[in-house]
Amino acid sequence: MSPRRNRPRGGEKPAERAGGSRFGLDGTEEWRGEEWYVRRISGGAAAKHYRCPGCDQEIPPGVPHVVAWQRYSDGDDRRHWHSACWNARDRRSARLQRSRNAPRY
Repeated sequence: MSPRRNRPRGGEKPAERAGGSRFGLDGTEEWRGEEWYVRRISGGAAAKHYRCPGCDQEIPPGVPHVVAWQRYSDGDDRRHWHSACWNARDRRSARLQRSRNAPRY
């Protein structure tokens, strides 16, 4: 018995089937009158600490989250959000309560 074939036979590439780029781009969403690229990051792919702009709390490594950036930007201004904070972004604002000399993340 021959082994099973795991790759699709010819035709379109997996990135074209998924509707995004080869980097896992899930899609675009409209927010505050602008279009945003949104990428969902799995827990296994999250390897660094990030600061969520929705709740100003830290996102530790290994926690699934959302990366979003404006469509017409160069991608340097990407923000990492908790999934719940991204879903509630219209109902929630960043209530920053840092002191004047506190570091900004």
